[in-house]
Amino acid sequence: MPVQGDVALAEKVVQRVGARRPVAVASVSPGGTVVASVGAPLDADYEIGSISKGITGLLYADALERGEITPATTLGDLLPLDDSPAAGVTLSALSTHTSGLPSLAAAPIGKTLALWFKGANPYGETLDQLITQARAVRPGPPRPRYSNLGFQLLGHALASASGTPYATLVHDRISTPLGLDLYVPATPDDLRPTALTGTTRWGRARQAWTGEALGPAGGIRATITDLARLTAALLDGSAPGATALDPVADFTGSVVRIGAAWITLERHGRAITWHNGGTGGFRTWLGLDRAAGTGVALLFATAVSVDRHGFALLAGE
Repeated sequence: MPVQGDVALAEKVVQRVGARRPVAVASVSPGGTVVASVGAPLDADYEIGSISKGITGLLYADALERGEITPATTLGDLLPLDDSPAAGVTLSALSTHTSGLPSLAAAPIGKTLALWFKGANPYGETLDQLITQARAVRPGPPRPRYSNLGFQLLGHALASASGTPYATLVHDRISTPLGLDLYVPATPDDLRPTALTGTTRWGRARQAWTGEALGPAGGIRATITDLARLTAALLDGSAPGATALDPVADFTGSVVRIGAAWITLERHGRAITWHNGGTGGFRTWLGLDRAAGTGVALLFATAVSVDRHGFALLAGE
């Protein structure tokens, strides 16, 4: 498959993940940044999945710094949730996945079956539809529980606090300051010509995961160049809301800790801060060794995990 960018880095990633489908990698260190793409141009854009939550975490920390919100601000302060139980959930709890909200609002069985058998997008809701779903949800105990629904609501609450839609908030506060070209497609019509189509591990094409409601939890698309620049900005502290990386609570005992979305754990004696992503047809990973000033980002246009490869590349393996 054709290679663009750094050939040595491309060869290293192909040895790990293969070259069946497009894959892109970025490596950032004090010596500079290198990127490579195999099977697609460097400007091809991928679904980054739940790395979107990491970007929403940056927006949360940035909004705190701007004084637009406080950790005690609730969803009901910013979204029309009336007197529903979810209205009392704080943004702080949402940012650390301790809100008690379920992973997802109840989804019609038809959507789940369409995903399994036809590769259809299981999302696609508007913000109004998300609000309707959230009004019917009853949070459980405030313990660590990964919640896509929670981050969907967090992102749109932050957008409400800023007076702009979530897609505009990402553009104005993350993309523009860092020179990125992230975008948040609400419908398939919003996809750019550079958008790759993801596949299952068996090569079956999957519909793009688009949707206004999905954006803050998993709906952002990016190129490998975007993630390289974001990684560098996270490492040097110039990214808006970079304090989101700092752990503030235990997530899995005291071994795994969490900031605003970003996970920190020890690996081979090093503290690694990271987030991964997965959609119907993509897998992604972004990790940082903040003490060493190094970072790696991986984008893979097929639904096969790249987590272990990301950790290995970050360790120099």
